[in-house]
Amino acid sequence: MCNNLVMAYKMKSPFTKQKLSKKAARDKAARDKAYMMGPYKAKKAENQRKRRTAEKNGVDLTGKDYDHTKGKFVSVKANRGNYGKGTRK
Repeated sequence: MCNNLVMAYKMKSPFTKQKLSKKAARDKAARDKAYMMGPYKAKKAENQRKRRTAEKNGVDLTGKDYDHTKGKFVSVKANRGNYGKGTRK
């Protein structure tokens, strides 16, 4: 019985392809591309450039993230929650 239970809940590989129709796959590819070309990706690329430059200049970045609002590296803890203002505008 134990063997049947294991087979009933067999985990899927994270590398299996999603089973989508051709139209759905095409639409998903367009959405994914638009997301990756949006502001998220631009901020991530900016962060990588700043981080690499700082490390080359010998700055210790242990436990720090780049803050896009302040324009400098701050602790991970300080870079959450928009400095007490939250995420609402």
